Amino acid sequence: MDYFAAVRTFVRAAELGSLTRAAQELSIKTSTASRHLNELEADLRIALFNRSTRGLSLTEGGKVFYSRVSEVLTQLKDAKDATSSLNQSPSGVLRVTLPVSFGRKHVVPHIGEFMDRYRDIDVDAIFTDDVLNLIESQVDLGIRIGALQDSSLMARRLAPHRELACAAPAYVKASGAPVTPAALKDHACLMFSRTAGNVWYMRPRADTASEWQKASASGRLTIDDTDALLAVTLAGRGIALLPSWLADEALGDGRLTRILPDWDIRSSREEASVWAVYPRKKTVSSKVRSFIDFLAEKLGETPH
Repeated sequence: MDYFAAVRTFVRAAELGSLTRAAQELSIKTSTASRHLNELEADLRIALFNRSTRGLSLTEGGKVFYSRVSEVLTQLKDAKDATSSLNQSPSGVLRVTLPVSFGRKHVVPHIGEFMDRYRDIDVDAIFTDDVLNLIESQVDLGIRIGALQDSSLMARRLAPHRELACAAPAYVKASGAPVTPAALKDHACLMFSRTAGNVWYMRPRADTASEWQKASASGRLTIDDTDALLAVTLAGRGIALLPSWLADEALGDGRLTRILPDWDIRSSREEASVWAVYPRKKTVSSKVRSFIDFLAEKLGETPH
């Protein structure tokens, strides 16, 4: 039995809950993966999985074995990464997940320069607004926007994330503009479904030491895509809270106008930023470090 191959198959099957998916990721036949598990269970003299039509789940013995061998595989990968990092030329395939709109607008324009600078790095870019499990998805690096939630990941702040209340001049002409946060409740607010609740948080721009106040904001239209939210705002359908990196161009050419410009406004109580996140490791691979440094250089304090 190839013990390393069997253990690797077991770990991926445990993490994915599927022997078939584990085999696909490891580029082996399902029958080979099944043989690996059978040989491993025979060697250990214990069942590692409960098998059902819904997939695989670890037995008590399987949980104990997984906790030990997954740590060994992580240490082995760390040792490999530490050795590879001695190489002055970063290389390999970098799998990175990007928010759809932000990735298209502020990362894609720089990808070519990054690949010219690091000719031994290939980039596999995954565009999604869903929060992927980086380890299960075998992703090296994620770019995320907001307040960080997952403490199991390492993170580096790349840029601030500012939000602005905006509307089209046509909407303001037809419905007027609120002059106080409380007046928002009388307006059609365009809601972004990836932020919680029908509440925006505000404080006077002239008094940054003051507490953030809640202001009711609700409307008939809720959207889960920032590009679509911008489009309906431009069409005069209401007031939206848009990222500055998305709205600045339309504000600059007059297609949008600021609402409540004397107030700082954001969609959550916590301060949001643009982050690079990656799995916690003793040694960060040089390809990941290179991409993070490159993006920090390009985005800086003004991602728009």
